[in-house]
Amino acid sequence: MDIEIEIEIEKILAFLTDIGIQHRYTTLNEKTFLPGIKVVQGTLLLDLEKGLTPGDILHEAGHIAVTSETTRTNLTGDMKNHDHQAAEEMTAIAWSWAAACHLNIAPDVLFHQHGYKGSSASLITAFSNNTGFGYPLLYSWFMCEQPDHPNGYPNMLRWLRNDAYTQAQLKKL
Repeated sequence: MDIEIEIEIEKILAFLTDIGIQHRYTTLNEKTFLPGIKVVQGTLLLDLEKGLTPGDILHEAGHIAVTSETTRTNLTGDMKNHDHQAAEEMTAIAWSWAAACHLNIAPDVLFHQHGYKGSSASLITAFSNNTGFGYPLLYSWFMCEQPDHPNGYPNMLRWLRNDAYTQAQLKKL
């Protein structure tokens, strides 16, 4: 594995540890949706020998982060089996963009050329121009401010969805 990729991965894993997303290295013998990455009970399992990419780690971490804390540890396998449909997919992408910005990871590392069904360049353009998607749910869960706020998205107030916090904030409105 390229040393630059290893450095990016270690930076991401340190961040995930800091925010409370569990991960560990293991050997994955079965085929996974993304090479070298599997989510089991809300934990990222990573196999360096399978060609995993830093951007894919952030994306899968985004799925964990935007899942309610009451069901986060139930996440296993394909996120579609956990009702992660279009809205949650877009929100995981928006979360991963915010994380990449926070970590100073290049857009083409997050949205690498082998991912996103050929839409990597379009995603880089959209998010670089502040016309990306997915942040409305982050905002509705009080994880960030609107992009037009002085410290708004992609800056995050909270990295993990917390329904009790969201409910407490809604009561203040």
